[in-house]
Amino acid sequence: MKIRRREFLFGAAALSAMTLRPPSARALDQESLDITLTAAPFRFAPAAGVDFDGLAYNGMVPGPLIRVGLGQMLRANFVNRSGRPGTIHWHGMVLPNGMDGAEGVTQDAVPDGAETVYSFKAEPSGLRWYHSHPVVEQARGLFGALIVVDPKDEPADVEAVIVLHEVPDLKSFAAAVAGNSGAPMLAPSDAPELAMHRRMMAGMDMAHMDHAPAKGAGHDMPGMDMSHMDHGAPGGAHAMGMGDEVAYVARCVNGGSYPKNAPILVKPGQRVRLRILNASPNRTHYVRLGGHRLKVTHSDGNALPAPVNVDVLRIGAAERYDAWFEVKERGAWLLQSIANDAMAKQQAVRVHTVGYEAAEPVRPAAVLKGANVFSYAAAGAASTLKLPAADLTRNMVLNGGTMGDPDWTIDGKIWPDVPPVQVRSGNRVLIRFRNDSMMDHPMHLHGHVFDLVEVDGRSLAKPLRKDTTLVGGMGGTASWLVTANAPPGRWLLHCHNAVHMAGGMMTEMVYI
Repeated sequence: MKIRRREFLFGAAALSAMTLRPPSARALDQESLDITLTAAPFRFAPAAGVDFDGLAYNGMVPGPLIRVGLGQMLRANFVNRSGRPGTIHWHGMVLPNGMDGAEGVTQDAVPDGAETVYSFKAEPSGLRWYHSHPVVEQARGLFGALIVVDPKDEPADVEAVIVLHEVPDLKSFAAAVAGNSGAPMLAPSDAPELAMHRRMMAGMDMAHMDHAPAKGAGHDMPGMDMSHMDHGAPGGAHAMGMGDEVAYVARCVNGGSYPKNAPILVKPGQRVRLRILNASPNRTHYVRLGGHRLKVTHSDGNALPAPVNVDVLRIGAAERYDAWFEVKERGAWLLQSIANDAMAKQQAVRVHTVGYEAAEPVRPAAVLKGANVFSYAAAGAASTLKLPAADLTRNMVLNGGTMGDPDWTIDGKIWPDVPPVQVRSGNRVLIRFRNDSMMDHPMHLHGHVFDLVEVDGRSLAKPLRKDTTLVGGMGGTASWLVTANAPPGRWLLHCHNAVHMAGGMMTEMVYI
């Protein structure tokens, strides 16, 4: 039988087609989807006064929005014109190991000027994404959203994709990788991680800190090349930062800083579905919508055990959430990632009804006090600790973060010296994290969807299906129950904070 093909891409420059039309039955009936993604240098101007020397897929940041039907074959021709070797990682997809796009692990890097084809069945359904696995290239613009459409999914009156991302100061990024950045932490002023940071800094004798240059700019990681970057810290070394934070020249939604991005047009009575991706290299985002609560239904593309109504959606780096709201009246509102500085107002998008194009939007409160913030514990009905049975258990201690030291460790070791998790097909594997560092770590496992079964010493009576999990700092814990049902091979397990990954917080799950 002849295979029919159709390119099914939405989202011209700056993802201006943010509001999506429902996919046609004809498009979803195709047996395959063929696309081309060309990585190349791109001058990026998301905000006034910003002219960034970045990278892009197909000349746009974020890259083209890909929508493919559940079970369709996705064939992506990757053309590398980026100026360095590279790969594409298909985050959240269950696919053959050789298609995973982990440079130096599952495939050799594609040389500059060459191309390769990724081919796999699109599954599971929901919001996934794709990005360059080398950490600097993703930060410079090589990322995009991918939706695997399930025809049986609940329809929305309006569906919109929200990609949260930043434009980094590359000097600051290099300084963060070296462990000596002076950039501040970005979060709401009353966020728990910021309060913890302040307590720690108040207890430190800054006069006795070693101000010598860091001993390196990272470790020998697949695809890691920082040689072209200036390692100075903007604003003076050792400002009141943790050493691993990154300063940004712009903060964006869908390729532009507010109000330079496309709004979401709605009507009273409509139910709106937001598919939200945190494509930041290192930030946790707190998302609020002025005048509305959000009903959260999916995490990392997977349905929650039950919807959760929140005021604020907390999203770790690489996490995705589906959140709904109902438009009950005419007006204009701002969907914003709230933080503790003036630039936070850039990371917003306008939602409005007809006739309110010029109206001042209702802004969300910039603090968490009195707000219901999404948490794993609430979504999973946390209860008394009782871990599930498993064929094998692996405990991992996460640490690092000393000013001037680039190491971020698992069990005191850095990649590639961290022993892998060795499994056999069909094993039930319990992976338990304890985070002894000051910073949260968004831990990600390639090629698998796992059950989050424990958080901070409490079991989740209703485990959450995920591929990325924030493990809280200062003794926070999280446990995954992973069924080893992926195609055999080497699957990376790492922190999705690009700075921490560059510092060595990575290992593998290896089928034997």
